[in-house]
Amino acid sequence: MARRPNIILILSDNHPAELLGCYGNSECQTPHLDRLAAQGLRFDQAYSVNAMCSPCRATILTGLIPSQHGIHTWLDDRLMDRWPPDWNAIAEFVTLPELLKQHGYRTALIGKYHLGVPDEPQNGFDYWLTFPLGHTRSFWNNTIIDNGQRYTYAGHVVDCFTEKAVAYIREQATTGSQPFFLYLPYNAPYGHWPSIQGPARNRFAARYAETPMHSIPREGLSRAAIERFLLRRAASGGGIDYSAHLRLPNDLTSLRNYFSQMSMVDEGVGRVLAALAESGLEDETLVIYSCDHGFSLGHHGFWGHGQATWPANAHRQAYHVGLLARHPGHIAPGGRTAALVGQADLFATLLDYVGLGDVQANPDSPGRSFAPLLRGERLSWPADEVFIEQEELRALRTPEWLYMRRFQGSETYPLADVLFDLTADPDERRDLIAQPAYAETVRTLRQRVDAYYERFAQPRYDLWQGGSLKSNTDKPWLWRDVWGEKWRPVF
Repeated sequence: MARRPNIILILSDNHPAELLGCYGNSECQTPHLDRLAAQGLRFDQAYSVNAMCSPCRATILTGLIPSQHGIHTWLDDRLMDRWPPDWNAIAEFVTLPELLKQHGYRTALIGKYHLGVPDEPQNGFDYWLTFPLGHTRSFWNNTIIDNGQRYTYAGHVVDCFTEKAVAYIREQATTGSQPFFLYLPYNAPYGHWPSIQGPARNRFAARYAETPMHSIPREGLSRAAIERFLLRRAASGGGIDYSAHLRLPNDLTSLRNYFSQMSMVDEGVGRVLAALAESGLEDETLVIYSCDHGFSLGHHGFWGHGQATWPANAHRQAYHVGLLARHPGHIAPGGRTAALVGQADLFATLLDYVGLGDVQANPDSPGRSFAPLLRGERLSWPADEVFIEQEELRALRTPEWLYMRRFQGSETYPLADVLFDLTADPDERRDLIAQPAYAETVRTLRQRVDAYYERFAQPRYDLWQGGSLKSNTDKPWLWRDVWGEKWRPVF
């Protein structure tokens, strides 16, 4: 049997696809990612399963959705002292690196983990280099956990991850005949204070110092973002300042800082691609680039994640991710596809692409392989829907509709569904849910959402049916109101 291809899976952290030049942004300079897109296949309609970090990373590594793997929001590392020793949030499932390792791959994590205690290798990774945080407080002077050793990297952490990835690639080129899987999840551009507060001081800062930021809309704050702020402040007793999410939209200094951090990632990708070419591994390696989830930069009047509003939303910018795939000689250059694909599909796709599509792993996964698209073939399934969930939100996106189904089991916190006609209203501005002419459309879409979660949600982690979630919730007050004061997150 021919040697299976190497896989490099690169993730960035917190940005919408529209931030990249190859997706139409003329202000954010991403020449290396643009070249990657030109050399392979670009997905125009790829979406994250959630708009928070940990759930999406868990889905990528397991092929399961949040209501299956139990991680519904970011794992708050401020609560790490409450976690069980060496806790691994997805230990109960078979992961992508574990499967690849079982079939002859060397495996490496270089970058952000954010799925449990990061001190020791987890989930089948042989090589383990990460940093201990989920929330990036600074890109500089970070503690690095390097295969059991801890040290401070004084420079920019993106450079650290890039340098280690380049060294790993060069080592693989000289030390063995096994294929390798390199998971390279950068923790930039990130987009939160304090990491992007004030002027940037990385080497791309001057590039954006005078950028007018016309690619980002100027909008007033949405009522939903303000409601979210008021709820969080009340829940904390006023002791925590949550005002950054209201102050960041339209903050040009922070936006320019954010763009410069994206250029740091782009340069890192360029160095990784160069290392592949210099090592003679370019034609033997599938490179996938994506992001953990999208990110609103003020679009629709909110900053950041889909849960940055109350109730949570499923607007495009918070979930739309770039997805690029290159494998010279195997994936035709310059391709584009409008197939609607989600993150659970990525797990099945990578296994299928390297000839492991028949391997039985997490059989309840809703993911379907889009590897035929990489090979220039037709899909055997209709890529015309993507499902999204965010605690109290379950959404369905099709080419024609965006339907947001909201949890309606609380009398204290009554919520309404939302419907957008994406043909007539691609920017998702006019809610049609109350218009009688769309009643049948709403009924049909609601049935599709409910049927999907009835099929795939696991009772233990189904919040809508009295289940719980791992480590922490974004809205403890909502779930205790519905399921009682004894309701608690689980491990």
